[in-house]
Amino acid sequence: MKRLPTVLLSTGHGSVDLYQGIVPVLVPFLVAERGYDYVAVSGFVLAATLLSSVVQPIFGLLTDKWSMPWLLPVSMVGTGAGTALIGLVDSYALTLLVIALTGIGVAAYHPQAARTARAVTGGGHVGMSWFSLGGIVGFALAPVLVAPLLSVGGLRATPLLVIPAAIGALVTIPLLRSGSTARATAVRRTGADDWGSFTRLTAIVVLRSVVYVGLTTFVGLFIGQRLDLSATGSSAVLVVLFGGGVVGTLLGGRLANTWGRLPVMRVAYAAAALGLAGLTFVPGPAMLAFVVLTAIALSVPFSLHITLGQDYLPNRVGTASGVTLGLAVSAGGLVAPALGALGKETSLQVVLATLILLPAVACLLAGRLADPPGAEPATRQRRTFTSSG
Repeated sequence: MKRLPTVLLSTGHGSVDLYQGIVPVLVPFLVAERGYDYVAVSGFVLAATLLSSVVQPIFGLLTDKWSMPWLLPVSMVGTGAGTALIGLVDSYALTLLVIALTGIGVAAYHPQAARTARAVTGGGHVGMSWFSLGGIVGFALAPVLVAPLLSVGGLRATPLLVIPAAIGALVTIPLLRSGSTARATAVRRTGADDWGSFTRLTAIVVLRSVVYVGLTTFVGLFIGQRLDLSATGSSAVLVVLFGGGVVGTLLGGRLANTWGRLPVMRVAYAAAALGLAGLTFVPGPAMLAFVVLTAIALSVPFSLHITLGQDYLPNRVGTASGVTLGLAVSAGGLVAPALGALGKETSLQVVLATLILLPAVACLLAGRLADPPGAEPATRQRRTFTSSG
């Protein structure tokens, strides 16, 4: 039965990625209760995101050398503990340290989790899309779950934030007790690594990350201005964006089973460019339809990046997972300040118009990629996952 392990992994993935969305939620409370300025709190965001993306490939290298399924619950506990301590330490240095612990926990989790997901699902597109979906849902739930808690209890309530990590660890431990799962996550070395194709794929991941983070940062403000919405209405646009992301992630695996992952990626990025153009230039409420199109199109390739990267580097599956998952969030975060500066000097419409170019370039780069030799046909993957469920 592969579906139950996939659901457990997806749940664990969501519990970890919840913490990637928690740090931005904490920022206003750190400013209000401790008087940190914007420069100080930006250090917290960098500690959580940049450190995670730098360290994640290192954990990928380690999991390529040794099978470490025990790292899944350990990293979850470390992530939750770091977040829980934020409200209990007083100095800036200690706060920075425990937030860094959270980032390291996130970094330690993903490469081994992606290896385990590949083993459990057989690398099937649908199974990997469910694994990826867990992370997206967890990230999106962070403000919904955390903001009300902190509004009532303040930073002293952060110890309660260890609960999602504990739940994630508990649902993951049964996987570690499975002998078949432990053997499946053992290091395998088959085929030659294609670093050229993996480099192009990495560029695609970076371009998608910049577009996605740029959208989550500015699309609510832009549509709020164009449609004269309240702050609540502008925030509701993000619900549409995240909802489209959920649909797109699930569609990606199923479409890849039918049409192949590279054709699906190319069409998705072309559709994302079209959606961004409509969102940027079409007036009135119709622009919301283009938000949905863009969100779905950008999310369709997410899980496909993971499986394709693993197939390009069959001897370094952990490294491939660390890079594709690590850059999926961090690369866009690094470019976001530059997009903000561009918007300040020009307009948000110029920012979104600039983003149109990025999925178009990603589409062109995807056109230069080919499926690795020996990659399992999509129809076979579909039958394998379906029959095992």
